[in-house]
Amino acid sequence: MSTRGHRGRWAAGAALLAATLLGGCGLVSGSPLSDDVSPGTVGRGQPLKGAQLTVTSKEFTENIILGQIMGLVFKASGATVIDKTNIQGTIGAREAVRTGTADGMYEYTGTGWITHLGHTTPIPDPQKQWEAVRDADRRNGIEWLPKSRLNNTYALALNAANERKYGVRTLSDVAALLKRNPGAVTLCVENEFATRNDGLPGMAKAYGMDIPSGNVRRMTGGVVYTEVAKGTSCTFGEVFTTDGRIKAMGLTVLKDDRRFFPNYNAAPEINAAALRRHPQIADVLAPVTAALDNAVAQKLNAEVDVEGRDPHDVAREWLIREGFIKEGGG
Repeated sequence: MSTRGHRGRWAAGAALLAATLLGGCGLVSGSPLSDDVSPGTVGRGQPLKGAQLTVTSKEFTENIILGQIMGLVFKASGATVIDKTNIQGTIGAREAVRTGTADGMYEYTGTGWITHLGHTTPIPDPQKQWEAVRDADRRNGIEWLPKSRLNNTYALALNAANERKYGVRTLSDVAALLKRNPGAVTLCVENEFATRNDGLPGMAKAYGMDIPSGNVRRMTGGVVYTEVAKGTSCTFGEVFTTDGRIKAMGLTVLKDDRRFFPNYNAAPEINAAALRRHPQIADVLAPVTAALDNAVAQKLNAEVDVEGRDPHDVAREWLIREGFIKEGGG
């Protein structure tokens, strides 16, 4: 399952699109979480006992896992939880939270700033980007709780053999390699990345890369990972930093040393009215969100995308393993 769903889509006609999605994406129904779980290090005293909360997510692996994590934390904290995760499109899930059809989800700061709030220039500092989204979105009836270190943004990666061969660690190293040896810098990318301002064209401009068009191969996302792992048809490939296939395929992510790519830190996005009714939501989610980073996301995503496991089971086992919740009602 792809991780593409959270990327910015300039939101022309967003209201009309949202209405269409809400009418046809399954948000009218949902299934209750029936897990027998209890508080671990979070949810002690079951501060959400008596609350009825609905969680949602977009349709890609990572966001579904995060939605399941949120729902299970609410469940262990005493709430009755309705699962409306796996909603098609970033606008549909967002509108569910905004309108109160759902109470919360994990959203990405870059998506909030660019797609939902309509800004064209991201803020380089992750904390300031989160603060800007939090402050601006309050007028929409949405509260952003503190962000995680999980930053699912664009990156370039290469396999171990090419890393040894060319000795590159950063995107500036790639720019230098391009000047020395233009033929060495071949890229496999998705069509969208090849044309987006926060993708290849913007990256090339930021790093002073004059990449010959013949050095760029366009393909679907899954094929990008396969081709970069082989390392023959392209040396570098576009990846997302939390994709489980990075570790599974032995790829190395290059450092964005000029901090060009936007920050896409995952953070709880909560309906403001729901948070007023149940302010304990912030307390039970805070330590769980703080534990999320790229390494955790890569591992959990790989369990679904590489091993074929169910996102709910992956989320549940991680929460239990970390001690946030416990199995059973005791």
